[in-house]
Amino acid sequence: MKLSKEEIEHLAWLARLELNEEQAGRLAGQISRILDYVEQMNQLDTSDVPPTFHTLPELSNVFRDDIPDRSLSREKALQSAPARHQGYILVPKVRGGEPQ
Repeated sequence: MKLSKEEIEHLAWLARLELNEEQAGRLAGQISRILDYVEQMNQLDTSDVPPTFHTLPELSNVFRDDIPDRSLSREKALQSAPARHQGYILVPKVRGGEPQ
């Protein structure tokens, strides 16, 4: 599946990536090859393969949201934050707007 330059620019805008012409061209080729491979995989007969969410069935999810557990104190959580203000972690602003 060949992606157009406009599609790559739109995907980059959605992902908030800034790409130059060379990067956009290289990325278009790479994503096109990935989509071609996925299309090949879609042609495989998997009707006899049971649905699975993990390749190792003996593993189970150890996280449970119905059992409360200890959590970090605010001071401990902020200890390794690169920037903080009034008890909160500071993060960079997210750019918004239309694609250019």
